[in-house]
Amino acid sequence: MITILSTPARSSASGAWAGFVRSIEIWADRLAAYWVRRSAIETLHKLDDRALRDIGLARDQIESAVYGITQHR
Repeated sequence: MITILSTPARSSASGAWAGFVRSIEIWADRLAAYWVRRSAIETLHKLDDRALRDIGLARDQIESAVYGITQHR
């Protein structure tokens, strides 16, 4: 039995145009990630100290936790 895998063909855009489109995509991805992180930070700040303790965070660790920076106490 022979299996042939193929990937869909992508249109080949000119180098400058493709680079411009890719830079817009990167910018949009970064902006969306920023909004998601800011929303997470806002949501965590709305929790009371007991709820934060239940998930293992202190109020001063919220931003670090959202950005993935580990802090051990």
